[in-house]
Amino acid sequence: MNNALPKQHKSANLVLVIYNFLEKIPEAIPAFFLRIGVALIFFRSGLTKLQENSWQLSDQTIFLFRDEYQMPFPILSAYSAAIVELIAPLMLLLGVGSRIAATAMLAMTFVIQFFVYPENYPDHLLWAGPLLYVILKGPGALSLDYFVRKAASR
Repeated sequence: MNNALPKQHKSANLVLVIYNFLEKIPEAIPAFFLRIGVALIFFRSGLTKLQENSWQLSDQTIFLFRDEYQMPFPILSAYSAAIVELIAPLMLLLGVGSRIAATAMLAMTFVIQFFVYPENYPDHLLWAGPLLYVILKGPGALSLDYFVRKAASR
C-alpha cells in the first residue's frame, strides 16, 4: 500500500473518519443534553419567583407581573408561570410527558417574547429550538416516555 497520499487526500479522509464517528453517536445523547439545558433555564427562573426557603411567590414576583409586565390577572399569571417553570422542566428532565412539558414551555416562551421581553429574541430562539425538537422528535431513548412507549407497543 502506498502511504504517499497527497496531504489534501489524507485530511479529507480524516474528516470522513470524524464524520462517520459522529454519525454513530445515538440521537438520544444530544436530545438528552438539549432537554437538560432548556430545563435548567426554566427551573432556575421558577426558583427566582419564590420566597427564600418557601414555596410561596415572592412579593417581587407579584410586583413584576402586576407593574412591570402588566399581565392580566397578575397573581394568576405569576402562579401559572411559576408552576410551568418548576414542574415542566422536571418532566422534561425525566422524560415524562416530555412533549406536553415542552409545549407548555414553548407557549410560555411565546408569551415572554411577545408580551414581556420582545427585545430578548436571541435568548427565546435558543429556548425554542430544543423545545421544538422535543415536540417534533420526542425526548429520545434516555427518557421514561421512551420506555413507556416501548412497553405499550409490545
